[in-house]
This record gives sequence, structure tokens and C-alpha cells, in this order.
Amino acid sequence: MKTIAAISTALGNGGIGIVRMSGEDCFKILDKIFKPKSNSDIKPYTIKYGHIYEDNNIIDEVLVSYFVKPKSYTTENMCEINSHGSNVVLNKILQLCLKNGAVLAEPGEFTKKAFLNGRIDLSQAESVIDIINSKSEKERQASVNQLEGFLSKEIKKIKKDILSILTDIEASIDYPEYDIEEVTNNKAISVLNNVKDSLSKLEQTFENGKIIKNGIKTAIIGTPNVGKSSLLNAILKEDRAIVSQYEGTTRDSIEEDISVNGVPLRIVDTAGIRNTDNEIEKIGIKKSKNIADSADLIIAIFDASRKLSKDDYDIIDIIKDRKAIILINKKDIYDKKIERDKLEELNKPIIDISALNKDGINELYEEITKLFKLNEININNEVIITNIRHLDLIRRAKENVENAINTINSNMPIDIISINIKDIIDCLNSITGESTSEDIINDIFSKFCLGK
Repeated sequence: MKTIAAISTALGNGGIGIVRMSGEDCFKILDKIFKPKSNSDIKPYTIKYGHIYEDNNIIDEVLVSYFVKPKSYTTENMCEINSHGSNVVLNKILQLCLKNGAVLAEPGEFTKKAFLNGRIDLSQAESVIDIINSKSEKERQASVNQLEGFLSKEIKKIKKDILSILTDIEASIDYPEYDIEEVTNNKAISVLNNVKDSLSKLEQTFENGKIIKNGIKTAIIGTPNVGKSSLLNAILKEDRAIVSQYEGTTRDSIEEDISVNGVPLRIVDTAGIRNTDNEIEKIGIKKSKNIADSADLIIAIFDASRKLSKDDYDIIDIIKDRKAIILINKKDIYDKKIERDKLEELNKPIIDISALNKDGINELYEEITKLFKLNEININNEVIITNIRHLDLIRRAKENVENAINTINSNMPIDIISINIKDIIDCLNSITGESTSEDIINDIFSKFCLGK
């Protein structure tokens, strides 16, 4: 069994960096390059102070932590070399590990070993990369819950119920002299309906799970010079976008992430929408409309100091059948000319703001919270599906449950029912990795960073 090594900390200089090794020869390789200050025997879960050497030359002053199989992240012998966080130092230590018998780890190979060695299942392994990539507090919490096995436990519970049906069916096939088929069918219908309900509940959590993981793609649209860039700057609390008195300043989209109630918002400031002969501006306007079409939420801004123009009515046409919030900018001016009643006819939330004075931003956040029911998303001790692969398998399992129920109701032979039952089990096993193809497993771990 090979011993793998990789740098586990992010690229770039820092206070400390970590080179990680895992495998049977981990400690033998370490002995060739590390000289501790104290020559005592290795004690699991302790840290030793010393130096990394090449020949007789000190490379760096380090701390080394020891993890003895099977109680380690990979269930193999492991060590982590904590050095100063210079890329030069870290690469030098890694090269010494490789020179003395280790091989460079593939992306995600440490976690892959943990999965293949049975310490975690596939859904838990996937949660590791979700934790690393989490963009909000709620995404972190949902990923940690999955790592702790919340989804795995629910899948095991459902699978246990399904297996009880399969046991009865196989008993009726193996012992046809006993008249138990009717009892089996009655029990099967009851259990399958309960399983269908459980799968439906998991499926329904994906609506919130998608928001938690991907955030809410939010497009800011409006006519030129209406205050879109000022709004973005007010939200970000920095001068991210150029603000000018001249129309058409923004000709390309600007994207930034913020968090509202622990949920990420991907905010896109778009080019002002209007009729124009400028070919470059036309490209920006077309892009603005495409972004609005794909957005989860549209923030449409109108200028309180002027009447609605033809271009404003184009904005109204875009948002009339969409989830949108209307902002009337320049609330601080005295002479308001906008026909507010025309906007009220859209039955969308309307907020008066002053983007320049950063007034009304909190009200905007409150309205977003209401629209997407962010306060109702409960992460604590809840299973929430955030992974599209899991959703697809849950839907396929649910479809097979429905097929099994229809098969029973159609009085089909009992061995036909067992085929549907096995298909359900296969779908559930694919979530946890008990019957997942090697190609899918490799694809999942290829998305991991080196050293994890």
C-alpha cells in the first residue's frame, strides 16, 4: 500500500503550512527527514518539536503531529508536518517526503482513503468539499450535519424498512407452500407508502438546500443613471462600481457575494437597459436581460425624480411575472414625479431608498428574507439535501417506490415486485457509496483540493 504526501494548506505565504503523509511507511519516511529534540518513542496523538533536515542541513523548524492506525483521518498511519508557511519551505519538505518513498497524493486522496477504508461513507466524503467551499454560515452548518451522518442515518432507516419487505418477498418465493403472499402485499403497500413519504420529505428539502449551497442569484436592473451602481456600492459598503453622472457608464456586469441571514446572495450589477445605437452598449444591455432571465431574484430600480419612461416600462415588462423587489431611488428628494400607482399594480414589494445615502438597505434585506423565507430554514439537527446527485438518486428511488406500489396493485407476480425493491436499494446505496461505480467515485474526489 503506497504512502501518499501533499501540502494541505492553501497556496501563498502564511504563518504556518502543513505537509501531510498517510500510509504504512509514513513514520519510516518521517524518520529519514525529521530529527526531534527528544528521542522518545512515537506516542499517538502527540506533537513533537524538531527540525526537518536534508543531509545535515536544517530546512526548517517544525512541529510534527502523529496519528496511529486505525484512529486517524484515513485509518492509516498519518503525520502532519507543521512548518513555517513559505511556499519554498513547504515544497522543499514535500520533495523530501517524495524523495524518501512517498508518492504525491491525488486531489482528495486522503478523504478517498477514509471512504474506501470505511471510516466515512460517500455522502459524508462529499460534505468535506462542501465545508471547504462553504460561502455562508448556513451552508457550513448543513455540510457539517451531513459530515456528522445526518443524511446517512436517514438513508439507513429508509433502507431498513425496504429490506424488511424484500425479506418477506424472498421468504414467500423460497417457501411457496406457506400462504403468506397476501400478508406480504399488505405489509409492502403500507411500508412503501411510508418510504415514499420519507423520500418526498428529503426531496422537498432541496429547495432550501439549493438556496443554502448556491445562494440567491440577484440581478440589479434599471435604466441608465437610475442608481444601480450606487446601490451595489451601498450594499458592499465600498466603492466597487463606478458611479458617474453620465449615462451608460456600466457596460458589463459586476458580480459580488454578500450574506443575508446566513445565506449567500450573488449580486450582479448590470448595464442600464435602454434603446441605444451604441453597438458596445447594446451588447451590455443584451447581457443584462440574459442575466435577469436566469436570476432567482430581480431588484428593479426606478428614479423617483422622473416619470416612467418607455425604457422603464421595458423593465416593468421584464419583472411582471418574476420574483422581484421594486426600489424607488432618491427618496430624499422633495419633488417626486414617478407614477407610483403604476408600480403598485405589479403587486411586488416596493421600498423607497436613497442609494447615495445608503438609506433603505436594511429594509431590502428584510424583504429578501421574507420572499425566500430565510428565517424558516432550520439547519439545527435537520437533514437538508444540498447535492444534486443525492436529489437525483432520491427521485429515482421514489419513482421505483411508485412502480413497486403499482406492481402490487396490479396483482403482478411477487418476484416482479422484488425487482423494484432492489432498484430502490441500489439508489439508496449509491448515495452512501455502497454500490456506486468507480467512475462516479473518481469524479467526486477529483473535485477536491490537493492535501484533503
